[in-house]
Amino acid sequence: MSSQSRTVTLDRLAEILRVRSAEGRILVAMAGPPGCGKSTCAEGLVESLNAEAPGSAMVFPMDGYHYDDQVLLERGLRSRKGAPETFDVAGLAHMLKRLRRNEEAEIAVPVFDRDLEISRAAARMIPRTVRIIIVEGNYLLLDRHPWAGLVPLFDVRVMIRTPAEVLRERLIARWEGFGLPPGEVATKVEGNDLPNGRLVISDSIEAELEVVT
Repeated sequence: MSSQSRTVTLDRLAEILRVRSAEGRILVAMAGPPGCGKSTCAEGLVESLNAEAPGSAMVFPMDGYHYDDQVLLERGLRSRKGAPETFDVAGLAHMLKRLRRNEEAEIAVPVFDRDLEISRAAARMIPRTVRIIIVEGNYLLLDRHPWAGLVPLFDVRVMIRTPAEVLRERLIARWEGFGLPPGEVATKVEGNDLPNGRLVISDSIEAELEVVT
C-alpha cells in the first residue's frame, strides 16, 4: 500500500474505527514525533466517536509511564526525559494486555501531569463498555527492544506525519508557554525533542494508516 493510499482524515479514521470495533474492544496506536499533535488528534477523534456513540471511546496516553524524575536523576537521564529509555515499557505492556482482556468493570490508568511534570497513578478510569481505546505516544510503533513488543497488542496502527519545520515551531512554542528562557528552550528542542522525533520517524514500523497535520 502506498503512503498516499494510507493517508486518511480524522473523520475517515473515525469511520474505520467504528467498523473495526463492531465486534468488541480495539486498541489503536496513535504514534508520532513530539509536537506532531498526537494529543489533539486523539482527543478530536474520541470526541467525534462519542458524538455518534456516547461513551464508546477514550484516550489512554502513553506518557503516564514516564519514570519519575528521581529515577531519572539517579540514572543520569533527567535531561533526556521523554527519550525511549525514560519510560516503563514493561508496565505499559502489562496495562495494554489488561485493557485488551477487558475482564474488569473498570480499569484505572496513570496520566502524566505536564504542569507538575509527574505521572499521577490511577488518574483516569476506563470502563468495560469503552470499545475504542486510542493509545497515543511517541514510541508505540518503535521497531526496537523493548518497544517492538507492544506492536502486536494494537488492532490498528496510526502514524501522525508533520513537516520538520512545523514540529520545531510547535515545540518552541510549547516550551515558551511553560515560561522557559530561550536558552533552555533551545536545549530542550534541539537536544532532546527533535532527536527523539527523528528516531520516531526513522525507526518506527510502517503504520497501517497515516494522518497528516
